[in-house]
Amino acid sequence: MTAADWVGASVRARSMATRRAGVGLCRELANQPNLEAALALLSDSAYGERLASAHTLAEAQRAISETVLWELRVLAGWLPVQGTALVRAAAAFFERDNIVVRMGELYAGKPPDGRYFDLGALSTAWPSVLAATSVAEVGEAVRHSPWGDPGDTLLPGSMADVLTVSWLRRLSVAAPETHDWTRTAGALLVARAVLVDEAEPTDRLVQLLRPLIGTAWMFASDLDALRTGLPASVRASLDGINTPDDLWRAEARLVATVDAEGARLLHGSLPGPGIITGALAVLGADSAMTRAALVAACTGARNFEVIDVMA
Repeated sequence: MTAADWVGASVRARSMATRRAGVGLCRELANQPNLEAALALLSDSAYGERLASAHTLAEAQRAISETVLWELRVLAGWLPVQGTALVRAAAAFFERDNIVVRMGELYAGKPPDGRYFDLGALSTAWPSVLAATSVAEVGEAVRHSPWGDPGDTLLPGSMADVLTVSWLRRLSVAAPETHDWTRTAGALLVARAVLVDEAEPTDRLVQLLRPLIGTAWMFASDLDALRTGLPASVRASLDGINTPDDLWRAEARLVATVDAEGARLLHGSLPGPGIITGALAVLGADSAMTRAALVAACTGARNFEVIDVMA
């Protein structure tokens, strides 16, 4: 496979990235008096078409996520066969959400409601999960898919964490440029689970996290101990975080890092996987910033602090 095989996909990826909302517009969105005013500003963005039918914050945030997934599906059509794994790994984020929603429905004894992300050819386990009639069948479907063994604790909450870390590992393998981001994301997931949710990590979660951040964090009972238990290269992600309530700052900083480093890849790489990874990064970060900006508009919180940290 040569660089020429990636030219069409690279041009398409850069084109998609130019239609994202961007930091400046997100700041403007956050300062709007209500959701309606904020949505009007997004009408010419990549999100505009799907946002046209959104009337609530939940509908708007869903529309933004669906836009990103659709862009991934379109981009996959431009990629050489060998590059499809990269976009499929990114789209697994949405498949994770589908799996967790379906598990919640099965626990509650509800039939499928059809409100799932449409993954198309980017799905892996989802067709089998959707056909499952019990939580145990979902576990088996996941186990025999690229997601791997979910472990013995098949509760939606623990499954969500396991799938998230599995996704981070899949993404890191498919796109080595994301390795530092995925390690940081794993550390922040652990920090929130242990210190905020006060949840005991499952054996499978610990096993999946070991290659990313080791296991010394397992014995932490407070933020300082957890910070010390993380690898030195990841520890900096918690700089300036004094209490578990401040973890959102570290999470927002990660979005800003992904956006900045994604832009560097997008504009500084020759046609190839680097440009695709950069586009995926900035599209994902932009959707996170845009959703946060809409929350700010709905709550009337001018100069919303999350946006300031992300941007």
